[in-house]
This record gives sequence, C-alpha cells and structure tokens, in this order.
Amino acid sequence: MAISDHITVVPAAVRATDVGPTTAVLVLPGGGYAGHAPHEAEVVAHWLASAGWHAFVLRYPVSPEESAEPLHPAPLSAAVEAIRWIRSGAHGLPVAAGSVGVLGFSAGGHLAACVSNAGSLADAPDAVPDFAVLCYPVISMLHEPHAGSTRRLLGPDPEPADLERFSLASQVTAATPPTFLWHTAADAGVPVSHSLGYAEALAAQQVPFELHVFPKGPHGLGLGYSDPTVRHWTSLCEDWIRRHTL
Repeated sequence: MAISDHITVVPAAVRATDVGPTTAVLVLPGGGYAGHAPHEAEVVAHWLASAGWHAFVLRYPVSPEESAEPLHPAPLSAAVEAIRWIRSGAHGLPVAAGSVGVLGFSAGGHLAACVSNAGSLADAPDAVPDFAVLCYPVISMLHEPHAGSTRRLLGPDPEPADLERFSLASQVTAATPPTFLWHTAADAGVPVSHSLGYAEALAAQQVPFELHVFPKGPHGLGLGYSDPTVRHWTSLCEDWIRRHTL
C-alpha cells in the first residue's frame, strides 16, 4: 500500500489573507506503539487546520499484540516516507518550502524525535522536518523508560546498543530541527525527565527549542482542553510555529 493510504489529510482553513503555500504538519498520535490514540489524531489536525496550516495524520505501523518481532524499522520508515510525500506535493495542497513540521504525542513523540534525527537513524537527511513539536514524548529507553514502547519497538530482548541508539537525546546534532516540547511534572506514564533530557541535548548542540513544564496533569492529555492550565500549550505552540516558519 502507498504511504498516502495511511494518511488522513486535513487542509488548512481558507483565509482571505492567506491563500498561498503554507506550513504543513505531520501528526503522529501516541499509543505506546500499540495503537493510535484518537484524541491525538484528527482532532489535533483540525486544530492545526484552524490555525491556517495543512495537517497530515499518519497511522504508522504498531503492534497491538505482544510479539517477539520488533517493529523497528517500520514506524521510522513510514514517517520518513510521509515527510517525503508531504514535500513532494502529491497530495495537491500548496506547501511552503522549508515549512514542513512534525508533531507527536508520547510514543508518537518518540517517532517524531526519530524522524527529527533521521539523518543519523535512517540515513535520510532529506526527510528531517523543518521543525518538531514533542508532546510528553517518550525519549529515553534507558532512564525511566516506557516499557511498552521499548518492548514493541525493539522487541522483548533488545541489544544495549539499540537501547542507546533509540534514547534520542544521544542522537541530537546541530542538524536536529528547532523543537517545541511540553510535559507535565506529574506525568507518571512518561516522566518529565524525558523532555528535560532532550531539551538538555538540544541546548548542548545550540538547537533552538522551547520547553514548557506544567505542574499538574496526567499522561496523555492531548490538546489539554480539560485542564485550565495545560490547555494553553496550543496557543503557546501556535505562536512558536509562526516564529519558526512563515
């Protein structure tokens, strides 16, 4: 099947003042590499479209059953192909050059960070997005790891070298794109140390980033509209994307 068969396209809302090429965002829902959380999928795409950007939701390969076979490299290969497809214009939407981003939640945030470092992880520098938004992402598979994501992506008995390789703070280079991160300090599913470690790696490589840590809230809040504090992440993110794109 073509990669387009796994992508839902939500075009930007038409605005009288902005009818030309615009930003495009690849959306990667979370789900522990076992599924795709609905509240982190099309509803997110419609928020992005309302801000004036094209959104593309990718149903990347997952493993809902416990399996001895690792998922890797299938999710990263799909994300790489999706970025290339968005840039190709095959979908028929006007996308601005140098303005294709990726946005991922939880395990989808891990995949977003993988494709952000695709030059080293997949030998695909042409598929690195122009910016990244990581929402309570899985980052480390060594320090406070998310066991389910690690097991499904790398198999039940991963090699130490693979655990290090897919602990993505170790993959950050000066070529990693500008990144917006948010997390809650109370996240018990994927501890805030994941975002903090990635931010530290970005700082060490002088990659522009913005990090927001909200004091309360469980894992998996999505757009966060149910929380009076966390819900502000979307407006903060919109402002950040506008500063880093058109």
